[in-house]
Amino acid sequence: MKIAYFDNNATTRIDDLVLEAMLPYLKEQYGNASSVQHKLGRQGSHAVEHARIQVAELIHANPKEITFTSGSTEAINTVLRGISKSYRTIGNRILTCGTEHKAVLTTCEQLTKEGMAIDLLKVNGLGEIDLQALEDAIGPETVLVCLMAANNETGVIHPLQEIAEICQRKGVLFFCDATQWIGKLPLNVEETPIDILCLSAHKMHGPKGIGALYIRRKSKPIQIPALISGGKQEHGLRGGTYPVHQIVGLGEAAHQAQQKFEIATLRDYFEAELLKAVEESSIPTKGANRLPNTSNVLIKHVKTAELMTKLPQVAFSSGSACVSGDRDPSHVLKAMGYSAEDAYCSMRFSFSKYTDREEVDSAIQQLKEAVAAIRAHSPIWEMYKDGLI
Repeated sequence: MKIAYFDNNATTRIDDLVLEAMLPYLKEQYGNASSVQHKLGRQGSHAVEHARIQVAELIHANPKEITFTSGSTEAINTVLRGISKSYRTIGNRILTCGTEHKAVLTTCEQLTKEGMAIDLLKVNGLGEIDLQALEDAIGPETVLVCLMAANNETGVIHPLQEIAEICQRKGVLFFCDATQWIGKLPLNVEETPIDILCLSAHKMHGPKGIGALYIRRKSKPIQIPALISGGKQEHGLRGGTYPVHQIVGLGEAAHQAQQKFEIATLRDYFEAELLKAVEESSIPTKGANRLPNTSNVLIKHVKTAELMTKLPQVAFSSGSACVSGDRDPSHVLKAMGYSAEDAYCSMRFSFSKYTDREEVDSAIQQLKEAVAAIRAHSPIWEMYKDGLI
């Protein structure tokens, strides 16, 4: 039986055209892109620069503003640690949010041990920030605002244009983790004045282990020192041998991502059918502005970890793939005001251009049966039904 795959916010299937573009750089054109003294090296170098143009075109940036990384986690560490180091004489505060990715929150926590102060914005029950609270929280010591474009667990979108304009008025840098946004929705950095942005290829049908960091070119350059030092690759910002095949894959994935595809209709169909099929199920962020591919589902008194063991043919997650091995409940749902009990019962279904209706129907039927089987042996569910809890 085919596995119904609904974990596309964790990673996506590689696009056939992306794989096809990559293969020559693993076989015939395998030269080191820094060895430009010979033809094979120059072929690699040209491929890297072509991919840089493709990534820049996707977000309407200048190719010189694009730096290749191993992915968003590296980019986040580069930016947060780099800004903390370079701007310490200006201020020692970073403003972020309690629903950010763990790569941000964990790095910020570590930076507090080095003298940085981290201010956390709160969210409402839908996972949305208050723009006035954001503006009020930016003080004279704030050097960076770090807010994601769209939440990886719930799909809730932050108002990037308004955030960027507030940061401009306040004279602070705006760093946006756009990992979940890029490839699903358009973004134009010429129109939306984001200063720094990161993305990963494997979230948009590219290969794992490659991403990009956008740093806006300004009259007063943004100072971010290298996290990984080595040779002079990437103008000294990111040392190491170029993984040409992965960079080519990122470039082609960025090129393919410019093609529009409709996914919200299927996502909405899934939610409507699930709510009809499973008693006491809900979509916590249904009323929020969300990514078109993401559903965060809460099924009352059915722990996601238990449900997953009964659904081996359905691939979904209990939240972020980066923390799904943790026993703690979703920090995102808790920040939204949900109890730990409910947060343990939340799960993420994320769709892609390869998801079809047959998969959706199959997953809903299997979910319905699995939930019924769990509840049939649950004293807590019986007490809930009897109004005792």
